[in-house]
Amino acid sequence: MRTLIQRVKRGGVRTAGTHRAIGPGLVILLGVGEGDAETDADLLAEKTANLRIFSNADGKFDRSLLDVKGEALVISQFTLYADASKGRRPDFTAAAKPPEAARLYDYFASALQRRGIEVKTGVFGADMEVEIINDGPVTIWLDSKG
Repeated sequence: MRTLIQRVKRGGVRTAGTHRAIGPGLVILLGVGEGDAETDADLLAEKTANLRIFSNADGKFDRSLLDVKGEALVISQFTLYADASKGRRPDFTAAAKPPEAARLYDYFASALQRRGIEVKTGVFGADMEVEIINDGPVTIWLDSKG
């Protein structure tokens, strides 16, 4: 499982008929790979909730999403598993199939909520417009496989 985490001043997602937004916090692009399981989601949820990427009064990264009481916007992003090493068209075969990916996407969002994070989500599999107002910018890549 992979996440691309962006610290934001605000973020939002629009789909047909819906708009969800967060204030300061994290926009989390989440990709689910073949063979991923709940243990991967729990590992990344724990890491994400406690990742110290918010500044303290001295400007040092010393505060987590939990510490700043920030929100999270989780967006499904199978393209994090793109393999563009050959040719010009990315190969997405390393991404989990949609039913399993949707299940683990929901599980990850719930795992963040269980850790005390206010979570909003996009719509799995939908075309979405994602708004990201970076803060920093600070962008972190996490992979449950190392």
